[in-house]
This record gives sequence, structure tokens and C-alpha cells, in this order.
Amino acid sequence: MKKNTFLYILLVFLIVVNGFFLINYIGKNNDSRPEESQREKDFIVRELGFNDTQLERFYVKSAGHHPTMMRLSNDIKELKDKLFNKLSDDEINESTIDSITALICDKETEKEKEIFYHFKMIRDIANDKQKEKFNSILMDALRRGDRGNRPRPPMRGEGHRPPPH
Repeated sequence: MKKNTFLYILLVFLIVVNGFFLINYIGKNNDSRPEESQREKDFIVRELGFNDTQLERFYVKSAGHHPTMMRLSNDIKELKDKLFNKLSDDEINESTIDSITALICDKETEKEKEIFYHFKMIRDIANDKQKEKFNSILMDALRRGDRGNRPRPPMRGEGHRPPPH
């Protein structure tokens, strides 16, 4: 009887812990993107020191940027899902793969253009001193982002070999 009581207590404890995990970790991920976008906007505004007129222009002109970026990201995700679902097909139609990857490229191009024109809009709002600061922030972010996309060199003992010369 005591063994069953211990198991029931353990079961209730695990259910409570799982509920806590689901609410705090999974539930927060869906809501954090708009907050993250707002933090990025606040960072630019704070770093550049926009005045009230510039702030108003910035918020009016950047209103559609986040929804557009979310739409493009979702489109790309759906296309990649469609592409990688083809892995399970017995026969692969090369033209289908080419058309899906071409659509992904088109969406990625559209996304990069959206980012470019958004940054151009910010730069156009800025005065000369703010433009210098903006260029510095942008170059720093690009350098940091470039480091994140490089493959990690293999560590000794990991079993990876460098490419042949």
C-alpha cells in the first residue's frame, strides 16, 4: 500500500511539473516575437537618439515591416516543409524540386529586399550624425551575424577530418 501511495505522489508531482513547463516555456515562445521586434525598434531609436518628429516618421513607416517579415518567414517555412516532405517520395521529380527551391529563393530575395529598404528608411530619417552611428551599428551587426553563419571548425577527437587540399 505504501508503494502505491509513493507512486501516486510521484505521478501528481510529475503532472504538476509538466504543466508548469508547458505554461512557462512553450506558451511564452509564441508571444515573445512581437516583444523581440519591439525591443529591436527601441534599440535603434535609443541608439540613434531620434527626436519626436523622427520617431513619428519611424513608427509610421515601419508599421508594416514586422507583418511582412513574418509572412515571408512563414511562406519560406511552408515551402521548405513541402520540399523536405519530398524526401519520403520513392521517385523524385527534379522539376518539382527545382520549382520549390526557386520559390524559396524568390521569398528569400523578397525578405532581403524588405530588410534593405527598412534599413534605408531608417537611414533616410536620420540626420548626418545619426547616419554615422547607424552605419557603425549596421556594420557591427553584419560582422557579428557573419560569424554566426560560419561552420565551426572541428575539435580534436571529434572524428571530423578537414577537406582535402
